[in-house]
Amino acid sequence: MIVRPERLRDLATTLLERRGAPSDHSRLQADLLLEAELRGLPSHGLQRLPMLLSRLDRGLADAGKSGTGTWRRQAFLSVDGERGLGPVVLMNAMQTLQSALGETGITIAAIRNANHIGMLAYYAEIAASKGLIGIVMSTSEALVHPFGGTKAMLGTNPIAIGIPADRPFVMDLATSVVSMGKINNHAMRDVPIPLGWAVDGKGHPTTDPQAAKTGAIAPFGGAKGYGLGLAIELLVAALAGSDLAPAVRGTLDDIHPSNKGDLLILIDAAAGNGRATSLSGYLEQLRLSPAVDAQNPVAVPGDGARRRRAGTMQSGIDLPPQLFEQLMALEAA
Repeated sequence: MIVRPERLRDLATTLLERRGAPSDHSRLQADLLLEAELRGLPSHGLQRLPMLLSRLDRGLADAGKSGTGTWRRQAFLSVDGERGLGPVVLMNAMQTLQSALGETGITIAAIRNANHIGMLAYYAEIAASKGLIGIVMSTSEALVHPFGGTKAMLGTNPIAIGIPADRPFVMDLATSVVSMGKINNHAMRDVPIPLGWAVDGKGHPTTDPQAAKTGAIAPFGGAKGYGLGLAIELLVAALAGSDLAPAVRGTLDDIHPSNKGDLLILIDAAAGNGRATSLSGYLEQLRLSPAVDAQNPVAVPGDGARRRRAGTMQSGIDLPPQLFEQLMALEAA
């Protein structure tokens, strides 16, 4: 069913505020969920809100916390998220990192004990809008099988990179073929998943999203995606002191504290050799380069999300009816 974005933003904000979240924390969390819907990523959108509300009700998330950071080195910030809302903790860390860039030109925050941070492109684009290069990484429960294997051993381990330009470069990808949130979204809509996304609990390829939830997701690009995902797994755990995928819990349930890790890197683009000013022209050359299909011109990462956002703001968000009914019931409770 089609729902206006403003209605959903107000609804999400109200539900969070009822659970003691400060208004600015509620607006930030609601905005991140809504942005995922607007950009065509419902797996990281409002379908995550009921679980988050349950985590708040059970004391597994603390909506009043912003995280506390300790500078371990001049440019390295170690952050205890204090079970705070993921977007609140990460944006607080970003502000702290930005304040130190004048001295170092590059700063890193390694975050543990924070709840799910959602769509990584959100933060990378904010960094780029400030004239900064932003790199964000996160880990998750074991959901992905290694290349050549069938058992879930790695997280989906996404990475996002934002680079400032007139129309910024914003790449956001999981190192799995898809996120578990997308498989959950297919299950919610009772739609089969494409063959090749996942295997079932016995290691057999499946198109059944319910069977995939008990199996494992494939790494994207075979050995390359597996290698990149493993590198992120090790990098985040080594710097944040967070658990490795087989022991991670709390991003998909309302039973355990969240013990995954997040990594944020900010780089002052002006601290480099001055080439940043030529990036916009190069990106435009890419967009104008010959396309296989003239009706689908070449795009730069980030273009599609901005285009979908503009369209959805006009048309409204297509929300699964059962999810809207669930949110309405929570509002009425």
